[in-house]
Amino acid sequence: MKRWPHDPTTLCRSDLEQGRMRDLYAAAVDSTRALDDEQLAASLAATLARKPKGAGWWIFAYGSLLWNPLFPVAEMRPARLHGLHRRFCLWSLASRGTPECPGLVLGLERGGACRGVAMRLPAPLALDELHLLWRREMVVGSYTPRWVSLDADGRTLTALTFVVRRDHPQYAGKLPLSREVDVFARARGAFGSSADYLERTRIALVAHGIFDPYLDQLAAELDAARSAES
Repeated sequence: MKRWPHDPTTLCRSDLEQGRMRDLYAAAVDSTRALDDEQLAASLAATLARKPKGAGWWIFAYGSLLWNPLFPVAEMRPARLHGLHRRFCLWSLASRGTPECPGLVLGLERGGACRGVAMRLPAPLALDELHLLWRREMVVGSYTPRWVSLDADGRTLTALTFVVRRDHPQYAGKLPLSREVDVFARARGAFGSSADYLERTRIALVAHGIFDPYLDQLAAELDAARSAES
């Protein structure tokens, strides 16, 4: 079972346990947008009610969960999800940006495919860990939790993942590459910069043998923009 060391510059378990992430969003945006414990519990219960029979406790990681899951991982498998693709399509107004200078974080958009990592929660801890995961991923209700089928080297897995809500106020849509680069060059929030989020995700994917041309292009364009300014 793997646990990651805590990096003091980014989100940690105590931020979730103490409700700090929700407090940050409540302060940054309309406080009613940050879901309370009752709303989070209802969302989790509804998601568990839809859990396919025989499915295990797999989580499909495609963004920050790759390098900072904050839950114990019993097993990891590189996997492909069909019908959805990774995109910086969600504004971050507290964690990786501010209302004055919004950042960007990843979501899953319709179409294409996404390579990521399936992470299995230890069954005895799964429910408690999912409550914490909901405080992180569902803090402002910007995702729809969904059970999906993954191709993990020929083995089919059912996993839980988080798909962006296009009707959410923080949905950014498909931005021009130049706009995304501009955001990465400037945006910083309570848990670090958007540029750091991009680079950590890209490196984590490479560590699993996954190369994402979209992320690589963003990183290259960001490096070029920074070099031009220096």
